[in-house]
Amino acid sequence: MGQTVDFYYDLISPFAHVALARLAELPSGVDIRPVPVLLGPILSHWGQKGPAEITAKRLHTYRLAVFLGQQSGLEMRFPPRHPFNSLAAMRILAGGKADLAIVRRAFDFIFLEGRAPDNEDDLAAFAAYLGLPVSLAQEDDSKAALRANTDQAIAAGVFGVPSFGLSTNEMTAGVGVEMFWGVDAMPMLKARLNDSGFFARDPYEALVSIEIGVKRKI
Repeated sequence: MGQTVDFYYDLISPFAHVALARLAELPSGVDIRPVPVLLGPILSHWGQKGPAEITAKRLHTYRLAVFLGQQSGLEMRFPPRHPFNSLAAMRILAGGKADLAIVRRAFDFIFLEGRAPDNEDDLAAFAAYLGLPVSLAQEDDSKAALRANTDQAIAAGVFGVPSFGLSTNEMTAGVGVEMFWGVDAMPMLKARLNDSGFFARDPYEALVSIEIGVKRKI
C-alpha cells in the first residue's frame, strides 16, 4: 500500500505497550515508524493533565490498561512507580534510533519486567536490556533528537500517546496529518488505511465544520 504511519510514544504510557501488541491488526504493507516523544511537554502545550495525574482517574487508568493488555495476550506488570520520569530512557531511544523491535523490548522492561528506568541502576539495566549504550542519555544529539521529535509531534497535532499520524494530501487542523489517538482508535485507523476516502464522506465530512458553542475557562 506504500503508506507510512508515525507511531508517537512515550514509555510512560501502558496503552502504547498495548498498541504495539496490536500493530498486526493494521493492513499489511503499512510501514510503522516509531517516534519517541515526551508526553509532559505535549500535555503542557495543550493545557492537559495525564490520566495518572488525576486522582480519581488513576486507578481506573491502570485497571483499564491491564484489562486491554490481557485482551491482547499481554500479562502486564506495572513498575513500582507511575508516573515516573522517562526523560533519560526516552533520550536513549531517540539517540539510538530505536526500531520497533527495540521499542517493544523497552516497553517489556517496564510493563512486563515491572521496572521504572528513572534511577541510575535501573537506567543502566534498561540500556543493557536493549543493547544500547547508557551514555546516549547524556549525549547532546540524543537530547536534540528527542526535543525535535516532541516539537514536530506538537506541530502535527499530537495531544497524547500513543498516537498514530498518517500523512495525507489534505490539510486537517492546519497540517497534512490525520491523527489517531489511543488503542481504541486503531480500528478507525485500520478503516482509514483501507479507504483513502473514508473521512471524505458523510457523516465524517461534516464534522470539520462544527462550531464551538461554549468554551470553559480552566
